[in-house]
Amino acid sequence: MNVLVVGASAAGLATVEALRRKGYEGGVTVLGAEAHLPYDRPPLSKQVLAGAWEPERTRLRDPEALSGLAADFVLGDPAVRLDAAERTVHTLSGRALTADAIVLATGLRPRTLPGQHGLAGVHVLRTLDDALALRADLAPGKKVVVVGDGVLGAEIAATLCGLDVEVTLAGPQAAPLAYQFGPLVAGALAALHTERGVRLRLGAAVTGLTEAAGRVTGVRLETGEVLPADVAVVAFGAAPATEWLAGSGVLCDNGVVCDSRCCAAEGIYAAGDVARWHHERLDVLLRLENRTNATEQAVAVAGNVLGEDRPYTPVPYFWTNQFDARIHVHGTPAADAEVSIVEGDPAEGRFVAEYRRDGRVTGVLGWNMPKQARAHSTVTDLARLRGLSMS
Repeated sequence: MNVLVVGASAAGLATVEALRRKGYEGGVTVLGAEAHLPYDRPPLSKQVLAGAWEPERTRLRDPEALSGLAADFVLGDPAVRLDAAERTVHTLSGRALTADAIVLATGLRPRTLPGQHGLAGVHVLRTLDDALALRADLAPGKKVVVVGDGVLGAEIAATLCGLDVEVTLAGPQAAPLAYQFGPLVAGALAALHTERGVRLRLGAAVTGLTEAAGRVTGVRLETGEVLPADVAVVAFGAAPATEWLAGSGVLCDNGVVCDSRCCAAEGIYAAGDVARWHHERLDVLLRLENRTNATEQAVAVAGNVLGEDRPYTPVPYFWTNQFDARIHVHGTPAADAEVSIVEGDPAEGRFVAEYRRDGRVTGVLGWNMPKQARAHSTVTDLARLRGLSMS
């Protein structure tokens, strides 16, 4: 048997490593759209953008470790077509790669605004090259507008505040991450950003950009107001990178649709941000966009490629760092859930919040209390998802 992993991502690399740990000795090929060896994405909006890390520090493994995997890395050649029946992937350069098992780990593509492409001063932040290009476009005193009040946008705004530029965060929510965390935690985030110098221009959607001589000059809101911008960062979400799978025989609907074993078709699996799989314990199709899931799902996929036949049933988990706030989230908090502080105090910048629906805990959030948040998640209704004892 030979395995083809499409995506030299965290999920792609973790799949290869898990296959080798589980004793697989067959051939492995990793196909990557970027020219870079596998690297970590969370530092891009923080340490790399801030200039605290050189690009090489984001590498997930050094060349020696990668060599030890005995895998063939084919980089800088995007996949453009899949024939699921033949289990063959065609690439932009004309390669045709066939395998007994294919793992799709192509991740996400950033959403964009009308007229954005080719306009100087407008950036997205998904890749290492994106982060370096944005940093190179900054200079003291420049006006930077971050379009997007979710996790990525808020992280970028927080990082930019330390780079001697004027930062405005724009988006439709009442406060950063309000749709996800609800008013209590989102309000604390809004206060934190305001205290540190971010100008919040929230509650109005961004509809487009203004420009002069091929360079961005502003960000237009649905109200008609234009926010002056020397640089604009578009970070209002991403979509699964599945366009290349059209006509492949694999079902795509907000991701690669998979069964509980992360299998999309015979011999075809998906892992990471691009995978939308059946979570048996929640009994829903679920797609998670975070680093933790990328590696954990990859391990599950590797096992199922090798015949373990086990469902993937994680407790959703992610974290975000903004200024000195370290926020860890277990489960699925929601804006309309009942929220209670069960430990600490928001006024002191350290607390644990529980999110309840119909009397059951569906999410636990820790603000600068990671261990305590984890502890609460293991003694509540979330423990059932892990299969842990409730005692």
